[in-house]
Amino acid sequence: MDLAKVGNGKQIRVDVWFAKRKELACVRTVISHIDNMFVGVTRGFLYKMRFVYSHFPINVSLAGSNVEIRNFLGEKRVRKVAIPEGVKYVRSADVKDEIQLSGNDIGLVSLTAAQIQGATNVRKKDLRKFLDGIYVSEKGPIPAED
Repeated sequence: MDLAKVGNGKQIRVDVWFAKRKELACVRTVISHIDNMFVGVTRGFLYKMRFVYSHFPINVSLAGSNVEIRNFLGEKRVRKVAIPEGVKYVRSADVKDEIQLSGNDIGLVSLTAAQIQGATNVRKKDLRKFLDGIYVSEKGPIPAED
């Protein structure tokens, strides 16, 4: 697989010769990674997460480089999720029960969102009834300001 700048250096060309199906899939993956790097550096990525609870309000706070989740389903256990370097945590001021994760690397931002959502998995209860948790409500590049 060859990567080369084409033209004035504003385009990148990815070449592969005599490729089978899996090698062609790798070309598309490389192109997607390069596109995500451009978007990450120019705009950044934003994940919005909402708290869903029926009775016990979920309390989420930032302690150093960890997100602490308290009072999930009324439990005393404090769940902690590490925020990696390059991911910014913001508690939304205008929307109740919402947090925002942003950063340049889509892998780190989405991994942090998945770890926060995974920390609030409901175990040993009926999942149709207990829908409490922290879920991703919106994701994508940071909107451009006009």
